[in-house]
Amino acid sequence: MRSLINTYVLTCVFTFTLWDNIQPTAEDEFIANYSSSLLTNVPKNIPVCTQVLDLSHNRISGLTISEFINLSDLQVLNLSHNLITVLDFSVFIFNENLKYLDLSHNNISKVFCLTLAYLRHLDLSFNKFTALPICQEFGNMFHLEYLGLSATMIRTSDFRYIKHLQLHTVFLNLGNFSLYEPQSLTVLTTKNLHIAFAANQNFIFPLLYDGMSTSENLKIVNLRYTLSYKDFPSPPLMLLKKIKTTTLILDAVDLQWAIILQIFMLIWYSPVEHLTVRNLTFRGPLEELTEYPFLPLLSSVEQLISLEGSMKALTLEHVRNKVYYFNQEILYRQFSEMNIANLTIADAYMPHMLCPNRTSSFQYLNFSHNALTDELFQNCGTLGDLKLLILQKNKFESLRKVSFMTSRMKSLKYLDMSNNLLRHDGAGVQCQWAESLAELDLSSNQLVDAVFECLPVNVKKLSLQNNQISNVPSRVAELKSLEELNLALNRLADLPGCGSFTSLQFLNVEMNSILTPSADFFQSCPRVRELQAGHNPFKCSCELQAFIRLERRSGGKLFGWPAAYVCEYPEALRGTELKDFHLSPLACNKTTLLLVTALLLTLLLVAAVAFLCIYLDVPWYVRMTWQWTQTKRRAWHNPPADQEAVLQFHAFISYSERDSLWVKNELIPNLERGEGCVQLCQHERNFIPGKSIVENIINCIEKCYRSIFVLSPNFVQSEWCHYELYFAHHKLFSENSNSLILILLEPIPPYLIPARYHKLKALMAKRTYMEWPKERSKRALFWANLRAAININLPISSEANE
Repeated sequence: MRSLINTYVLTCVFTFTLWDNIQPTAEDEFIANYSSSLLTNVPKNIPVCTQVLDLSHNRISGLTISEFINLSDLQVLNLSHNLITVLDFSVFIFNENLKYLDLSHNNISKVFCLTLAYLRHLDLSFNKFTALPICQEFGNMFHLEYLGLSATMIRTSDFRYIKHLQLHTVFLNLGNFSLYEPQSLTVLTTKNLHIAFAANQNFIFPLLYDGMSTSENLKIVNLRYTLSYKDFPSPPLMLLKKIKTTTLILDAVDLQWAIILQIFMLIWYSPVEHLTVRNLTFRGPLEELTEYPFLPLLSSVEQLISLEGSMKALTLEHVRNKVYYFNQEILYRQFSEMNIANLTIADAYMPHMLCPNRTSSFQYLNFSHNALTDELFQNCGTLGDLKLLILQKNKFESLRKVSFMTSRMKSLKYLDMSNNLLRHDGAGVQCQWAESLAELDLSSNQLVDAVFECLPVNVKKLSLQNNQISNVPSRVAELKSLEELNLALNRLADLPGCGSFTSLQFLNVEMNSILTPSADFFQSCPRVRELQAGHNPFKCSCELQAFIRLERRSGGKLFGWPAAYVCEYPEALRGTELKDFHLSPLACNKTTLLLVTALLLTLLLVAAVAFLCIYLDVPWYVRMTWQWTQTKRRAWHNPPADQEAVLQFHAFISYSERDSLWVKNELIPNLERGEGCVQLCQHERNFIPGKSIVENIINCIEKCYRSIFVLSPNFVQSEWCHYELYFAHHKLFSENSNSLILILLEPIPPYLIPARYHKLKALMAKRTYMEWPKERSKRALFWANLRAAININLPISSEANE
């Protein structure tokens, strides 16, 4: 039966969807979902192969045979939450495979029965029946496991037709209940009995007493009694011998404190092993507290609960106390002295709990969601058998005091201190934990890095989730047994190392502030089998590439990969999964990138310098400067006898061999003859044999007052003319003299002057040059001007005298 219900629930998860029309879902050809479709009748176009049909939450008011006659394979039918008033089981006469039928939450008040032989689940609860709708035909449904009913009264004869059935669960919805004949429930044979009473009515306690005599597991909802304690029907004396219930759940209980104590005494004597009370409100008006002697009753209860009984576990959840002038210490003493294994008191606004006076049998204590403080169980040595202690959602503040609380709990293995106000500053007395403590939950507190100085040394599983931890100190006490560590929702900036956690296997650092996780994590933590590092604000840069490669080598150790690992920075990559983020190795190797950049810049610089050198003929100028320097050096080291210290010529003539006819026929004759003859230095007659040409050029320029350059297109094509111009220009700047005379024999177009003749271009642009006239009438003036430019008195030397 459970498998059938589970199958139905699972299929409904995928198929229960609101539809704009009445077409069934197409996800499964055997499932038709028409729920919440505003239907007033069963659709006629239901596929004949349908096995699961959902017609719940509609407005269907009636059923006919024709609507289901073709659905021979139908197994599950949900007609809950409709407006059906009359139920005739004959409409399902052709649905022989029907196993699950839910007609709850309708307006059914009349039933016409028919045996559905294979039916396992039948729910008729939350309808408008006065008497229980149990027909004689139900007795033939031998496969029936779950039966849901509703009524306003129960008589002894109501269950006579089904008392022989071995039911698994019976659910009784008793709204506006008015009559119960005692012993009516006891004829049922069911493992689980669930009674939902009306919330606004006083509970009929014989239902509780008979229910405990009927089933192993009993659940009652809305146990409320507002009448005087004098009218409370006490349990019969013979009841204890009839009780079968071992698990009792009471939900929405609102009773006077004295009634609660009587019921509790009944349960304590009974075979009930597990008692759960949820949404408990206990009352005690002031006048009744003075009228009835409750303290003797409390005393008897205290003596009772210290004795051994059948009860193993007591759970009280969502407790509200409305008893005036009530001494709570009496109640705390009762609870602390209980001789049971498991005790849960949750959400009860309980500010304290007493330490048992004698060795306690408690193995499990759950005091979550209360108002307990650091004073709980201090110096308490009677909880030696306690194994699990849950104190979450209280008001504990000192982690050190919590450690002292556990120090005498020799069997404690699990402690939950989550959702408190715990702090630890690392100063003062050292912590002292129970040596047996293996699992500790300190999540959702106010702990910082110093918490690692106050941890149990033998802990195996530790949760520090949702605290204020920014770093795991490297120098902390070794937790050699720690296998699982949860540091999610903290302030970590990197993955912690495992220097102090040599046995760590599982680490959770999700939702921290990790931008670039360390890539050597698995090297420092070789035993880690699973790392949860997703949902961090990853910065997708070169540093992250190593971590991404780590995932490929880890063999699936990164939990949640790749969906939980997404780039947060930079903005352009936000939302990109790390598996899709790639950068070239060259872009991420800083040394290589720096070397490549420097090499490219160097090559670019060399290329630029080479281009400028070629364009400006720098090698030629360097070579000329070297020649000039060498000549000057030799002149410096030669004896003075070999030097001519005075000027010997008026002018040095530099010209191209192609212009030599003009020089020999025009220039030299016109300057060296006549009055005031000019002494010219010409390479053909004045160069000294045995010396290099460059050295002769330099010496001649040095011995001449002026240097005459005969410019023409032939001049710019002559390499030696360029040498002579360079050395003459060098003398011009070194001696700060005005020794250059330029004669333009023929016009020189600018495009004919090579780039390396930039000095010639500069001289022709800045200095006045003499242009050789083509008209003979102007030549006399030309020679006169030239003589005037050269005119100087040379010193008389021995050579001149000779």
